[in-house]
Amino acid sequence: MDFQSLETKLNNSVDRIGIWWLIGAAVATIVLWQVPYGDYILYPFSILATWFHEMGHGLAAILLGGNFQQLQISADGSGVAYHSGRLLFGPIGRALVSAAGPMGPPIAGAILILASRSFKTASISLKILGGFLLFSVLIWVRSLFGIVAIILLGLIILGIGFKGNRWFQGFSIQFLGVQACISTYHQVDYLFTRTAGPLGLSDTGQIQRQLFLPYWFWGGLMAVASLVILIQSLRIAYKK
Repeated sequence: MDFQSLETKLNNSVDRIGIWWLIGAAVATIVLWQVPYGDYILYPFSILATWFHEMGHGLAAILLGGNFQQLQISADGSGVAYHSGRLLFGPIGRALVSAAGPMGPPIAGAILILASRSFKTASISLKILGGFLLFSVLIWVRSLFGIVAIILLGLIILGIGFKGNRWFQGFSIQFLGVQACISTYHQVDYLFTRTAGPLGLSDTGQIQRQLFLPYWFWGGLMAVASLVILIQSLRIAYKK
């Protein structure tokens, strides 16, 4: 092996973020779930997971030919995305938009985990995520709490992306990825609920209306899919 190849290999190994960081982020999350006031510490990440969820609905509607009108997030962590217009594929399109909400956080988390393989991509991903949070406020977010919360989250993530040292950036992107992926299981009961209070049908209830199979079937399918996405993203990110 020549000197240039050795130098490139060393640089690449230095730029890699180890999987132990990711395990540490997951353990920290599980511990915070168990300790008093842990949910309060994780509250900002719950709001971010809600944003991923509602953006999943809205962006899916756009991709299927509809209009993403607005997104609202409440202080209790709930949210709603409003869309209009005829969607492609009829009932299947409407079911896909409903499914895009629960699947939004695990897909976003998988992307962040894949981006966490190196410090360079971690920094770029933080900047993209922070910028898109702020962009969403300009275009879609319309509740007062949502506007304030998403602006703060966007600025914090952008600040880490531009000013944080590489180690903090690496841990941050992995922690955000883990939070997004496992948020599905923190509120897994929602997947197996047919109604969502004053909002009417839940996402799985909406899918049942469009595709007839029971809501719990679709909830179980999405729970399994979320786990597969998490495992596959880890396998790809840390494949030797």
